[in-house]
Amino acid sequence: MNAKVNEDCIGCGLCNSICPEVFSMTDEGVATARSDIPEKQDELVQEAADNCPVDAIEVEC
Repeated sequence: MNAKVNEDCIGCGLCNSICPEVFSMTDEGVATARSDIPEKQDELVQEAADNCPVDAIEVEC
């Protein structure tokens, strides 16, 4: 699985609170995703994407 946070991110931090192993907040106040996502995190990454209020998380399986 791959995940990307696009430019629509508003920096709410929800993804980081759901899956801190993959998502983190940058100094600019927006989220970013790790490039190497462990398989055991797939479900949480999808949950973060599904709950993003601005649909800024793009997930590829």
